[in-house]
Amino acid sequence: MAVISSPTYDPTTTATNLANAYVAPTKALLDAQAAKAKATSGALSTLGSALSAFQTALSALSGGTKTVTANAATVSNTAVATATANSKAVAGTYSFYVEQLATAGQVSYNVADSVATNAGSLNIALADGSTFQVALTNADSDMDGKLTAKEIAAAVNVAATNNSRVTASTMTVNGVSKLVLTSTKTGADNAVASIDVAGLGDPALQADLSAQTVLSAASNAIVWIGGQNGTKIEQASNTITAIDDVSFTVTQAQAANAAPVTMTVAADKSGTAANVQSFVTAYNTLLGVMNTLTAAGDHTPVSGTDSTATSADAALHGDAGVASLRDRLNTALRAASGGQSLISFGISAGRDGMLSLDTNRLNKTVAANPAAIDTLFGHTAVNGGTGVMGTMNKLVSSWTNSANGLLSTRKSAATKQQSDVADRLVTVENQFNNAYKRYLAQFTALQSLQASMTSTSNMFTAMFSSDSNN
Repeated sequence: MAVISSPTYDPTTTATNLANAYVAPTKALLDAQAAKAKATSGALSTLGSALSAFQTALSALSGGTKTVTANAATVSNTAVATATANSKAVAGTYSFYVEQLATAGQVSYNVADSVATNAGSLNIALADGSTFQVALTNADSDMDGKLTAKEIAAAVNVAATNNSRVTASTMTVNGVSKLVLTSTKTGADNAVASIDVAGLGDPALQADLSAQTVLSAASNAIVWIGGQNGTKIEQASNTITAIDDVSFTVTQAQAANAAPVTMTVAADKSGTAANVQSFVTAYNTLLGVMNTLTAAGDHTPVSGTDSTATSADAALHGDAGVASLRDRLNTALRAASGGQSLISFGISAGRDGMLSLDTNRLNKTVAANPAAIDTLFGHTAVNGGTGVMGTMNKLVSSWTNSANGLLSTRKSAATKQQSDVADRLVTVENQFNNAYKRYLAQFTALQSLQASMTSTSNMFTAMFSSDSNN
């Protein structure tokens, strides 16, 4: 009698394979959509960072009163002073004599340990007439019942109304503790004049803080514009801003009969070139990011097969919005003002769109028409702008605006798509589980039936085989 044979299989493995096959097309589609949405979201974040960095660069070059054109102020004796000039400074030569530097005052007090109980408070008075209060109620930080010079110094430094005008420290000289008060600003008016000790509870501490020793006298800067017989400037700071759009900081007083220092303000060719190069670099960096995010993959067919190369398209490949932004930025580059464009100032674009700067051509054009470059480049502003940089800043703002910019809108759409795909994947997972349970039940039952049929077949085989032998 023939033996009944049946395929051998595992119901669990079979159910898993069939359930996977059941949901595979849908899951593959959703996985691809999820990967695309995630890649798009990441690419938009990268683009956003690049656009923000570009705007920051534009603002550094042309925000507020800044311009691409640079001026420089040079001093004949850099040991006496240093100077800077902004783009609006008028060219010229100035002289000045430094009679005295502004200095910060420093005073000390001999302070012995005092009783912390009912310590009270003290008031520190500055030379300008202002005061601030220092509470000593909680100054005993180690709770030993005594106030030390260090604890009083700590209380001075954290006093709410000090506003960092005075820094307190301590030192010990020949075994005597000293409280040292240093003005954080230069100038005679910022010196510590005295301490009002009427609010203190310990008479000994009152006496200590009433005896002041001047370690370093505070003084004002005295500078004579035009020389020793010129115009006198006396102020608390060593930085002088009397000349419009020029600032110079004095660092050393001159001898009584020393010659005045000369300061020359003139156009700064290297500074202007550096500013233009900063623009070129910022633009190239942004363009490089956009090119990377929109790059096409390698889809060259593989010889002898039906497949193509495996290099995938970048996340924003074929993105119309990014392509439009890139084209409009390029159009802004080519804009002309007064018959001149960026190429007139030595800025040219290669076949890949990247910019390069010819410094010699830039210097010649600027020398021939100094005002033209600032007119062409223009300036950025929150509610507008002019020239090339104003136009570019406006274009980029349409993407980076946090309220209604394209980046915000598109990121929200990508996030929503990821959420939707995640919800649909949950549905697919439920479909897989249901299919798996159904197939598992079916093939478990089939396996049981096959086992029963095999057992019956074996029984009949054994019976007939026994009869034959008899």
